[in-house]
Amino acid sequence: MSAAAHAQSNYGHSARSLRTPRDTEYELLARITGRLQASLPHARGRLCPGLVEALHDNQRMWIAFATDLAHPENGFSPELRARLFYLAEFTQHHTAQVLAGRAIANVLAEVNTAVMRGLRGHRVRP
Repeated sequence: MSAAAHAQSNYGHSARSLRTPRDTEYELLARITGRLQASLPHARGRLCPGLVEALHDNQRMWIAFATDLAHPENGFSPELRARLFYLAEFTQHHTAQVLAGRAIANVLAEVNTAVMRGLRGHRVRP
């Protein structure tokens, strides 16, 4: 193994071990939001496979968030937990509306983006 490859291997491991749960949540949100946004132009008012897959993964992510929020040992304040739980419920309902052809998916990407801003400490405008 070359010195550069060895350094990359060791640095990559250290960088992963320094990642916080907030970083992991942000990366997951960013990845799924990117897929939602990338599939929107291809959907053009219909459900394309890429959009359906991104919607499904977005739902699974928000279900996991809601499960964590409902856990008694969750460290968030009750107010923040309630707000995020509402977003999880909204996401589930809105996704069903999108899949039924009664709503558009870009709202879900906007919700995710707002949460990503919150994770990075930026104030989200009302």
